[in-house]
Amino acid sequence: MKRDLAKTVSFAVLHFAVGFGVTFALTGSVVIATGVALIEPAVNTVVFFFHERFWQRIGRSGNAGLASPAASAA
Repeated sequence: MKRDLAKTVSFAVLHFAVGFGVTFALTGSVVIATGVALIEPAVNTVVFFFHERFWQRIGRSGNAGLASPAASAA
C-alpha cells in the first residue's frame, strides 16, 4: 500500500508538470495553465490509484479471465 501511494504521488507531480507545460504552451496563460494543471491531473491521479488497485486484485485472483500473451501463443 505504501508503494502504491508513493507511486501515485510521483505520478501526480509529473502529471501536474506536464499538464501545466502543455496548457501554457497552447494558451500562454499562467492562470489557465495552473487551473488545468490542478484540476485534470488531480482527478486523473485518483482514477490512477484505483486503476492500480484493480489490476493488483486481478493479479491475485488468477487474471480473472484475462489471458497473457504467452498463454495465447501456447
